[in-house]
Amino acid sequence: MPPTEAEVAALRLYATEAARNSYSPYSHFRVGAAILLQADQRQDGAIVAGTNVENASYRLTCCAEQSAIAAAVTLYGPEIRIRAIAIVNLNGAASMPCGACRQTLLEFSTQETAVFYPNADGETVSATLAALLPDAFRLATE
Repeated sequence: MPPTEAEVAALRLYATEAARNSYSPYSHFRVGAAILLQADQRQDGAIVAGTNVENASYRLTCCAEQSAIAAAVTLYGPEIRIRAIAIVNLNGAASMPCGACRQTLLEFSTQETAVFYPNADGETVSATLAALLPDAFRLATE
């Protein structure tokens, strides 16, 4: 079920608040992400946010999307399922999830999960995870 306009607005608010806590002393690119979890008895449609945390060794930087997912797993366990995610930044730039974040989102989502992010014009646009990650990697299990 797609998120309501009120849920999207709440996601963007949580993501903006998270971006204010960004640790980005190298790039100064402050990003926040907020995920809307599918409702069940444990998580009840909760919103969980995260921010980017940079490191002097850039490869060790943690994206906001992955921070939000890690926080949700910490709070609610590995069975979480993401219904929607919003990404914002405080730099007025485009900010769609990187490839690694798209793959991590898929781990806890369906291909219909809604992704909201700013485009180059600063407008919030949306896409499904399937549109952002066609031919996604899936580990073959027996």
